[in-house]
Amino acid sequence: MASKTKIYIVLEYVDGGELFDKIALHGRLKEDEPKKYFQQLINAVDYCHSRGVYHRDLKPENLLLDSFGFLKVSDSGLSAFSPQVKDDGLLHTACGTPNYVAPEVLTDKGYDGTSADIWSCGVILFVLMAGFLPFDEPNLPSLYRRIQKADFSCPSWFSSASKKLIRRILDPNPITRIKIQEILDNDWFQKAYKPPHFDQGEDVNLDDVDAAFNDAEEHLVTERKEKPVSMNAFELISSSRGFSLENLFERQMCSANEIMSKIEEAAKPLGFNVHKRNYKMKLKGDKTGRKGHLSVATEKYPANIPGVVAFIKVFEVAPSLHMVELRKTGDDTLEFHKACHSLKHSQNSLCLHF
Repeated sequence: MASKTKIYIVLEYVDGGELFDKIALHGRLKEDEPKKYFQQLINAVDYCHSRGVYHRDLKPENLLLDSFGFLKVSDSGLSAFSPQVKDDGLLHTACGTPNYVAPEVLTDKGYDGTSADIWSCGVILFVLMAGFLPFDEPNLPSLYRRIQKADFSCPSWFSSASKKLIRRILDPNPITRIKIQEILDNDWFQKAYKPPHFDQGEDVNLDDVDAAFNDAEEHLVTERKEKPVSMNAFELISSSRGFSLENLFERQMCSANEIMSKIEEAAKPLGFNVHKRNYKMKLKGDKTGRKGHLSVATEKYPANIPGVVAFIKVFEVAPSLHMVELRKTGDDTLEFHKACHSLKHSQNSLCLHF
């Protein structure tokens, strides 16, 4: 918010300080307490990854505690988003805090943001339980050599189950390194674990789309049946981030009916159930998402339907130019982006411009 002379930034008040301060003050923590923080950390990182965000600087100094002792992940200054991933599917910017950085980040071959964050989480768990770093040398070359070899040893007071998990996390090979879902299923991790709670509210208001798919006549939207809703240039530009007109006129344009048919042809092989009416379309995935079964806010179809759920609308910008709008109503943003990418590059949807 802002006035003529001042800018106001409103933030959540987190008054428990850094997790690092707790370690510095009390030293190593008893195993149950680090486990509690590690469980919350994995939940937070898992959520970030589900939104296509990779933190890349996880360390105790960037983990805050609120007045109830709950963990808050902070300082996303080095975060990367899934659109920043190169054509090879990897990130290429070497960044982070040396003692917590994954070995593959130190090379110039690229790295997966998910695996790199998991490594940092493993270092944090080690520090919480041991009171010191697993990799610590007086100079960077020596430190990097130890990290690349995963040259560390667990103290004698670590339980055998925790040692086994940490070794799987601090695996120098990112391909064989444990995945988050495997961590969530780990017996040591599962003890006293409290799964995260996600609000079931939808990301967007889709009352008009729900009404279009509702059999009750009083809920139906009123629109012309012979063509889709029109959209002027200002609406088109405002609804598209980083919008560029240059590519819109390079391909042959399709009619609205052709577009709907092509989307349907492309969606079904990808595992979507398709329902369409009045230039609106509902896609329902048949797989269970990261957040469990999704509730769909419509009377016609049953609730608790698993998988990615999306609504599609076709707008007419000009008689020969249409815009296809996809809106996510549930599941992970990253999975939704993958579904959009698959639809866009399907052989049956060559005329689509998302």
